[in-house]
Amino acid sequence: MQILIDPSQKEIKQHGDFEFPFLLSYERLSRYETGSFLWHWHPEIELTLITGGQILYQVHEQKYILKKGQALFCNANVLHAGTMLDESDCEYCSVTFDPRLIYGFTNSLIARKYVEPFLNDLSLASIPLDLSKDWHKEAILLLEHIICTREENSPLSPFHIQIALQQFWCLLCEHVKPGAPLSARKRRDYERIRSILILIEQKYMEKLSLADIAENIHMCEGECCRLFKRYMNVTLFEFLLQYRIEKSLPYLLSGRYSITEVAGFTGFCDSNYYTKVFRKIKGCTPTQYRKYGKADAN
Repeated sequence: MQILIDPSQKEIKQHGDFEFPFLLSYERLSRYETGSFLWHWHPEIELTLITGGQILYQVHEQKYILKKGQALFCNANVLHAGTMLDESDCEYCSVTFDPRLIYGFTNSLIARKYVEPFLNDLSLASIPLDLSKDWHKEAILLLEHIICTREENSPLSPFHIQIALQQFWCLLCEHVKPGAPLSARKRRDYERIRSILILIEQKYMEKLSLADIAENIHMCEGECCRLFKRYMNVTLFEFLLQYRIEKSLPYLLSGRYSITEVAGFTGFCDSNYYTKVFRKIKGCTPTQYRKYGKADAN
């Protein structure tokens, strides 16, 4: 499986419903085809509690190694991704909710004074709750309480969940102060990164050059590369190769296509080069992955 996204990298999955926009999900990285979930975003806030193993979690340019008992606050509308460390699995609970569960209605005092400043501060795209500060323990206890309350699923569970989310937010406001809004340049850089990712999603199966990508965001090629490396901690070329390899996995596991066909479907003009890149990234050949991947599925 893999996270389903639209052409803008927005996750398609519904997080609750209009009446109660809240979702609790139990996840493990090994459920994903590559041991990682791809870059995506959603308008909801996400709280992730690690319940087993560890994960390399990235939000924009920030990378975190989170272990069992730690958690992460991921703000609304920010790009994030996660992957295995040392090929070991990770189990985690994901609590995703619409910010209106905190503030009630648009333009309320709580919305204007306590929620919108957080949502509009992209320097607060994420906050690791790694127990390095005293208040982290209280925040994690509240998150565990939210999860248990949802599991109980009593008639009053939604009411108690909303109260606990507001307590969590109050704790956040006590210990984290939003700064000034991001500069126009910084915000423009984030939008350019998102535009690059959208273009890669739409065109990865075609011949996609650096000139094409740079022209799409109205930058010279050198600055485009430096921007991407600065925010994504990987070169644009490396990212494109990794993305193509991940997109090739469902074709491989289906067993319906030759290696040459799979290479062609995912933007590789040569099957030998595809195999070389695949081995470098996955540690085995496409044929070996197909064989052992099917065995694992069975």
